[in-house]
Amino acid sequence: MALIKKIMVALLFIIITIGVGTLIFLNTERFGKHPSGERLLKIEQSSNYKDGSFQNLNYTPMLTEGVGYGKVMYEFLFSSKPKEPSLQIPSVKTDLKALKANENVLIWMGHSSYFMQLDGKKILVDPVFSGNASPLSFTTKAYNGTDIYTTDDIPEIDYLFLSHDHWDHMDYKTLKKLKPKIKNVITGLGNGVHLEAWGFNPEVILEGDWYDFFKFEKGFEIHITPARHFSGRGFKRAKTLWASFVLKSPNATIYIGGDSGYDTHFKDIGSKFGPFDLAILENGQYDEKWKYIHMLPGEQIMAATDLNAKAILPVHSGKFTLANHDWDEPLVNIVDEENRKDYKILTPMVGEQVNLNDSLQQFKHWWNLK
Repeated sequence: MALIKKIMVALLFIIITIGVGTLIFLNTERFGKHPSGERLLKIEQSSNYKDGSFQNLNYTPMLTEGVGYGKVMYEFLFSSKPKEPSLQIPSVKTDLKALKANENVLIWMGHSSYFMQLDGKKILVDPVFSGNASPLSFTTKAYNGTDIYTTDDIPEIDYLFLSHDHWDHMDYKTLKKLKPKIKNVITGLGNGVHLEAWGFNPEVILEGDWYDFFKFEKGFEIHITPARHFSGRGFKRAKTLWASFVLKSPNATIYIGGDSGYDTHFKDIGSKFGPFDLAILENGQYDEKWKYIHMLPGEQIMAATDLNAKAILPVHSGKFTLANHDWDEPLVNIVDEENRKDYKILTPMVGEQVNLNDSLQQFKHWWNLK
């Protein structure tokens, strides 16, 4: 009996220790903060905020009907074996600081991070340069060859877009280091609380609801638009707003898609702001089991059609494994003749310069690692 009591006491001690350790970890700076005070009051006035959390435009369960979290977790831990790159992924490192002022270019940096220079302005989207996409540095690591940019390589940024606060889009280490270089941050409601906790000046943070917009000098206009997804850096979800963006410059209109499942918002955005010279759309980390929050293969073409876009840059793949499909499957699918129809699909290597004014530029199938 005494032995059983000792075992029970030891187990209780372990449970308490793990619980306390988890609470301490969740309160470290990397997790940011939850909205409060005046920011929370503004959030509560949003028509997209109900019952204590942000809502999608249409009913959006996290998992497909009939799928349970137990099944998803079991598959993730024990049965899924997504293929990862067997060789180092090829890349071309463009010197961002050496670009000519009149060049209109885009440089994809893997997953959903990319840099643009457009009509004289420098733009950065969802930068993740820390080598992983998780609060734990030894998990969700970047594929060999994809993590070639550091914050030192980034010039002063006119507009930093942050689509939502998930770890593979809002990277604490990267943003802390980039802070002195950022003139303006454009993001959804509530996300500024994380940035302020990390030392950003509140005056550079422009938060907005869906269909809010900001006008800037020299004909630049940015609209915050809907996406079908969710947010959250810890256990609490949907306390900050996830978004896509419409970027209008004097000579181009670009759709910055963020993370989103397919839904009616693409048609609405296309009607309001299209046609688009380029639609940057998520193309990876999908599964039939969570089909509402990430687009499945083929839905990128449907979205581009709704948006009335001329070209597609597929992102959200090629750097991290966050789903059960093979690492190259999203790219293989989207360039398939039967899938892409008449759209120009831009598939640059990490770091390769995309010339936005060159409609004839071609790209290799670099994911064929042989």
